[in-house]
Amino acid sequence: MPYPSVLLAAAQETARDGGPGWILRTVIIAGFVGAGLLAWFLLRGYGQD
Repeated sequence: MPYPSVLLAAAQETARDGGPGWILRTVIIAGFVGAGLLAWFLLRGYGQD
């Protein structure tokens, strides 16, 4: 596991670029895709009645 100082330095470098950037974008997109797949999985059984 990397040292905390290395992680803090990387976080500060990312913050200098104007925000969380690609990490936050990836988390948001994965959340939407996951929510869509969960909704499809839960709702697909209702059409079979």
